[in-house]
Amino acid sequence: MKAKTVLITGATSGIGKATAKKFAKAGYNLIITGRRKEKLEQYAEKLASKYVVKVLPLAFDLRKVSEVKKAIKSLGKSWVKIDILINNAGLAKGFDPIHEGHIEDWELMIDTNLKGLLYMTRMIAPKMVKAKSGHIINVASTAGKEVYPNGNVYCASKHAVDALTKAMRIDLYKHGIRVGQVAPGHVESTEFALVRFDGDRERSKIYDDFVPTNSKDIANVIYFMASQPAHVNIQDILVMGTQQASSLFINRSGRK
Repeated sequence: MKAKTVLITGATSGIGKATAKKFAKAGYNLIITGRRKEKLEQYAEKLASKYVVKVLPLAFDLRKVSEVKKAIKSLGKSWVKIDILINNAGLAKGFDPIHEGHIEDWELMIDTNLKGLLYMTRMIAPKMVKAKSGHIINVASTAGKEVYPNGNVYCASKHAVDALTKAMRIDLYKHGIRVGQVAPGHVESTEFALVRFDGDRERSKIYDDFVPTNSKDIANVIYFMASQPAHVNIQDILVMGTQQASSLFINRSGRK
């Protein structure tokens, strides 16, 4: 049987990187995307060599629709059919109350978390509709289920992902396409906190007093969703570490 192809956005670090490894190990061919060209190409070479699968790195900025279109149109015949799209790329930037927030941070989050997801889906979904098959998995967040202090625009962008996932499913189910999302809480082994706090490593140490999930855990969940029989669509998985009950309730009594 011909190996399936999965396209993963934001694959140079964190959840995207771990997910790429998980699928490569299972024998899937990969298209991995990100903005850091050298890092992306190095990882693609490593995966292809270790797991003997085809890996195509595509370096572009998914916030720019022209770059998304160019990247997808560049795919050769052997990469035309994409079986699974994992809209993973996303970020939080800044941690300020709404009246002190930086507009450039807001635009970055909206452009990446929302518009980037839309651009990628718009480019890939028509091919799935034509094939009458496909699977789209969005990486959402607990921030898309509940809001928390100073999370304003990030929470709004992830609430939009939650709504879009539901709406996409309604539009695409009649074409045999599965649509679902995973909504993680705190996840370590990522660059999330470092990006949110502008590279401040001290402020980024937010996991020192409890054990959150890690990027491999979320990759396992995504693979579980994707590996179900064709008649099964896991629509939504909310996942947190045992010491996290919600965005606001975390047992910070230490790493157990």
